[in-house]
Amino acid sequence: MNFKQPAKVGSDEKPRRLVSLDALRGFDMFWIVSGEGIFHGIANGIKEQHRLVRNPLDWTIATNDNLSFFERLFIGLSNQLHHSPWNGFTFYDLIFPLFIFISGVSMPFSYHKYLSNGVKNKMSVYLPLIKRTLVLIVLGMIVNGLLQWNGYENIRFASVLGRIGLATFFAAVIYLNCKLPKQVLWFVLILAGYYLLMAFVPVPGFGKGVFTAEGNLSAYVDRLFLPGKLHRLVYDPEGLLSTVPAICSAMIGVFTGTFIKTEMQRISSLKKTGIMLLAGLLFILAGWVLNPVFPINKTMWSSTFVLYAGGWSIVLFAVFYFIIDVQFWQKWSIPFIWMGTNSILIYVCAHGFFNFESSSAFLFGGLVKMIPSIWQSAALWAGVLVIQLLLFKFLYDKKWFLKI
Repeated sequence: MNFKQPAKVGSDEKPRRLVSLDALRGFDMFWIVSGEGIFHGIANGIKEQHRLVRNPLDWTIATNDNLSFFERLFIGLSNQLHHSPWNGFTFYDLIFPLFIFISGVSMPFSYHKYLSNGVKNKMSVYLPLIKRTLVLIVLGMIVNGLLQWNGYENIRFASVLGRIGLATFFAAVIYLNCKLPKQVLWFVLILAGYYLLMAFVPVPGFGKGVFTAEGNLSAYVDRLFLPGKLHRLVYDPEGLLSTVPAICSAMIGVFTGTFIKTEMQRISSLKKTGIMLLAGLLFILAGWVLNPVFPINKTMWSSTFVLYAGGWSIVLFAVFYFIIDVQFWQKWSIPFIWMGTNSILIYVCAHGFFNFESSSAFLFGGLVKMIPSIWQSAALWAGVLVIQLLLFKFLYDKKWFLKI
C-alpha cells in the first residue's frame, strides 16, 4: 500500500487514461460518503414539513398531491438511496457492483504492458495482485472494527473491501490466463453454476430452491463456514458463496474495458457509445426476463442481479465516457475525479478512520444552528461534502494517491 502518481496520459507504457472512469468512480463514491446524507436530510425535512409517512419495511417516504415537483424529486432520490429489503433493485443497490465493474474496466489498461510485450517472471504480476487482495481483505476487517478486539465471535470477517479484493482477483486471473472466448465461457459457467447450486442444492430445514433470507443456500454456507459474526445474524451480505458471482460483475467490466481498448481506433467514439448502450440494455433485459426464475437480489448477489446491475453499470459508463472522453465536457466532473482517484482512501476515511460529521459540526455548527431544525441534517452533511472535497482536492493537487 503506497501513495503514487498515476502514469502520465499519452505515455508509451500504457494506453490513454480514461478520465470518465475516474469520474464515474468518484460519482459512485459520492453517494455513500456524503450524498446519501444530504438527500436523506432534505427528504426528512420535507417529510416533517408536510407530515409525510415513512414505510418501516423499505424506509421509503410516501408522497402526496400537495408536494411540488422538486419536493417529489428529492423524496424520490432519497427513496432510491436505500437497499431493497430483499428482492428488487434500487439505485443504492447499484453502488457496490458498479465499483466492482469499474475495477474490471481498468484491467485491460492496467495489464496492457504484460499482455502486449509478455513478462517472463509471472510472479511480478501475481505478487502485487495477491498483495492487493490480502490488503483489501485485512483493511475491510479493520473497517469492520477488527482492532477494537471485542473477541473472535464479534469480529466480522466478511466485508465490502474483501469482496472487491476477491472478485477482482479472480477476474484478473481469468483475464490474464484466458482469451476472450474462454473469458465469456467462464462468465457463463459461473453464473449458471451459481444458479444451479442455489436452486437445486437442498438446505436442511428448508429444502431446495428457497430464496428467502434464512432458506437460501448462500446464507446456509455463511452460517456453516463463515468465521466470526454474521452481519445479519442468519446471513452476511458479503458472505462466502455469494462472492463467487461477484467475479462476473468484474468480468462485465473487463469485457467493456477490452472493447474500449481494442476498438480504440477501429470504431468511432459515437458508435462505441451506442454499442455500449445497446449492450447495457440487453444485460438489463436479460436480468429482468430471468427475474421470475432467479430473483434480482443484491444480498444473494443472484445471477440476475449480476446481469441487471451490470447492464446499468455499462449504461452509466457509456454516458460518462461519451460526455467526458468523447465530447470533452470535463469541468463539471472535476469534484468526482478528486474522489475517484482516491476512492479506497475516502471509503475507509468515511467508514471509521475519520469522523467527517463531527468535523462538519465543529466547523459549520454555528451556521447550521441558524437554519430551521428540519433542514439542519442536510446542512450538516453539505458541510461534510465541503470538507471531503477540500481534502481530496488537496491530495489530487499534490498528486498523492493511495494505490493498493
